[in-house]
Parts: sequence; structure tokens; C-alpha cells
Amino acid sequence: MIHDKDYIIRIVKQFSEFLSKMILGGSNGDLSELQRIFDTNMNDTFKMDFETLASKSADEIVQLINDKDKSHHIPYFELLGNLFYFKNKENPNPGFAAKAIVFYEKYLQTSGVFSMPVVSRIGELKKG
Repeated sequence: MIHDKDYIIRIVKQFSEFLSKMILGGSNGDLSELQRIFDTNMNDTFKMDFETLASKSADEIVQLINDKDKSHHIPYFELLGNLFYFKNKENPNPGFAAKAIVFYEKYLQTSGVFSMPVVSRIGELKKG
């Protein structure tokens, strides 16, 4: 069981790192390959594609995370913030921006950590 939890956290963190690189413009690869990596990470992490996840309300997604092991909440909220922030940068959408704010704020509350990049992104998203 310990190995399962470690694996889940590793997958979540790898996906979050991938998105962070994409957000910072570190996408030095073939677009189809990057999309394949994104789709694989979505499936490995959430067992659904982005469109299915995005169709859920922020409250429904928060409940999905709350149903997981408590030690997983912080990395999941950070990942979800990065995911919706990235998708909003890719294709501006008020729903994606609102969800990114919710998940980044949940990340800050749950972790108790002050993260200047996250606070800056929340400010950017709120300005629209």
C-alpha cells in the first residue's frame, strides 16, 4: 500500500512539473508529443481526459480530492491550479480561470506555505 501511495504522489508531482515547464514556456518539443504526454498524465492522474474533468464544477473536483488520502491533498490542489492556469493561458476561459483560483487558494490554505508564484498567478487571473 505504501508503494501505491508513493507512486500516486510521484505521478501527481511529475504532471505538475510538466505543467510548470509548459507555463514557463519550456515546451521545446513536438506539439503532438507534448499533447500525448499531457493526455497520458491526465489519464494516469485523474483517470479521465481534461474535457471530462473541466466539465465538473470546482466543488465536485474538490470533493474528488477530499475523497483521496489526506496526505495527497496538497500536491493535487497545486496540480489542479497549474492545470487550469495552463489551460486558461492556452485558451482564455473564465471558467478555467475561476477554477485555477479556487485550486490555488485551496493549495495555499491546505499547505500553509506562502508561494509567490502562486499568489502572482491568482492576482493575474483575478485581473482577467
